Amino acid sequence: MAAGSIRVTMEVGADGVALITIANPPVNALHPILIAGLKDKYAEAARRDDVKAIVLTGAGGKFCGGFDINVFTKVHQTGDVSLMPDVSVELVSNMMEEGKKPSVAAIQGLALGGGLELAMGCHARISTPEAQLGLPELTLGIIPGFGGTQRLPRLVGLPKAIEMMLCSELGIWYDFYSKEAKVFKELVVAPTSRALVHVFFAQRSTTKVPGVTDVQLKPRQIRKVAVIGGGLMGSGIATALLVSNISVVLKEVNPQFLQRGEKMIAGNLEGLVKRGSLTKDKMNKAMSLLKGALDYSDFKDVDMVIEAVIEKIPLKQSIFADIEKICPKHCILATNTSTIDLNVVGEKTNSQDRIIGAHFFSPAHIMPLLEIVRTEKTSPQAILDLISVGKIIKKVPVVVGNCTGFAVNRTFFPYTQGSHLLVSLGIDVFRIDRVISNFGMPMGPFQLQDVAGYGVALAVKGIYAEAFGERNLDSDLVDLMVKDGRQGKVNGKGYYIYEKGGKPKPDPSVQRVIEEYRKHAKTMPGGKPVTLTDQDILEMIFFPVVNEACRVMDENVVIRASDLDIASVLGMGFPKYRGGLVFWADTVGAPYIYSKLSRWAELYERAKHVAARFGEVAHVRCCSAVGRRRIA
Repeated sequence: MAAGSIRVTMEVGADGVALITIANPPVNALHPILIAGLKDKYAEAARRDDVKAIVLTGAGGKFCGGFDINVFTKVHQTGDVSLMPDVSVELVSNMMEEGKKPSVAAIQGLALGGGLELAMGCHARISTPEAQLGLPELTLGIIPGFGGTQRLPRLVGLPKAIEMMLCSELGIWYDFYSKEAKVFKELVVAPTSRALVHVFFAQRSTTKVPGVTDVQLKPRQIRKVAVIGGGLMGSGIATALLVSNISVVLKEVNPQFLQRGEKMIAGNLEGLVKRGSLTKDKMNKAMSLLKGALDYSDFKDVDMVIEAVIEKIPLKQSIFADIEKICPKHCILATNTSTIDLNVVGEKTNSQDRIIGAHFFSPAHIMPLLEIVRTEKTSPQAILDLISVGKIIKKVPVVVGNCTGFAVNRTFFPYTQGSHLLVSLGIDVFRIDRVISNFGMPMGPFQLQDVAGYGVALAVKGIYAEAFGERNLDSDLVDLMVKDGRQGKVNGKGYYIYEKGGKPKPDPSVQRVIEEYRKHAKTMPGGKPVTLTDQDILEMIFFPVVNEACRVMDENVVIRASDLDIASVLGMGFPKYRGGLVFWADTVGAPYIYSKLSRWAELYERAKHVAARFGEVAHVRCCSAVGRRRIA
């Protein structure tokens, strides 16, 4: 049976063993054509007198990577669950497990999801030591549907089986070969599965960049990278490079700062060892690739420079003017700025084609997102090289356009401002955090501000005010917090109290700062707090973010809407099971979002309270079907 490269073959040896091989590059995903082919070949093997036993394997060094997720997409588009072939009973139970001829699975490479369930349907299994086995269906919002919930516990024991199925997401345990199949089909069309399948495909499309990845360019090898600045971000970036076997020159301005940076890198590596994601031998190898520097003399042979100093334009301009003179002509000149226009950063250089943004998210050695920021002059080669580096260091690269805040921070600048507005209207800080956490964010906006530190917020305050004008909320809440001796997690005192080894606890004493802020803001009607539901709070924080997302897409800051979904999930912790910011907005509906923003704009304009905050809502006019560009 064949359809292009999708096929199932059977060869019968002189010893009476039938070798059935499935092929669907690159991971032999279970396409319906393969499933039909397996049924045919098993039926043929059962009929033939010269077949005494069956060996099932996969082509290309892999057994089977699981069910073809493209079929899920078709089900989601049509709502037709009958597109899902019957695998559990017709094939696995009746033809394999109940078959009278012994069947053995020969596993190499991958045996995941439906692939592992096929193997478990055989009478025996043999595997290479490096093969990867698992049932990761819960990451797509479904449960194993081909008998996995029943056969795996019998083969490996209940504790290990639960670990293999629930290690990445929580799920539900079902007891019955018929209940499993029924629930599987119900979950396939459920909102969570739709969202997670969307994220699955969206993440794999971020590296498809027109004019860069489709023009026969080849990425150059990046062997040595210089990192300027050994603070929290710089040390994290250096760590990510080192664990991926890339040599790093860490430059600081004095021996004390350099020693601190090297110590932070060592601490990062030790933390990875404690978590079990790095061996001690690899940690020692990583440290051997690090070299400290107090000048630019070691920059003469680097392939890339990543500047990671504080957000001060004159400092960054000075650094880029210096490194342009010293670094080789092929060297990529990257900045980790989170907000500043790249044209401004490289204004005093003649190398605009090499200047690019490499915006990591803190902590840089752990957070998976890498925003690759290009200007109109950035060369396709530089973009491709940074995409390649991103993959090497196990990041998800998203290529974005050049603007204040780029994709993530630009889209989410109303997020913090919305929370500040709500506080000025009399809403409790800790209630806001609870509402946002219950929605699925890792933490609320105020705890996030504590963790991120107040220095960043103060540094970008003026930049946002200049860039966004009347759309910017002029809040002095962070200034008042600093004035009160609060620095967030860094000094153990912010909106929450942070004690070593303990969970953050709300700090009741912060109320005096909040009361002072409300007096300055003068936004409460008649001086009395407004009454809002939890849904009101959620929408007043996220709907302006959706509005800004529409602007970002309208200005072509992102290539496709799904890139913004991935950026929101990996950069801000937007709940993956909601599909990302724009996907979620589609499920809510543009008419509803528009109506609420319009209502708030009218309300606050009439009350003369921060009218500009909701004063521009015309950008949310329509959100199109999932997977297309959703621009207003």
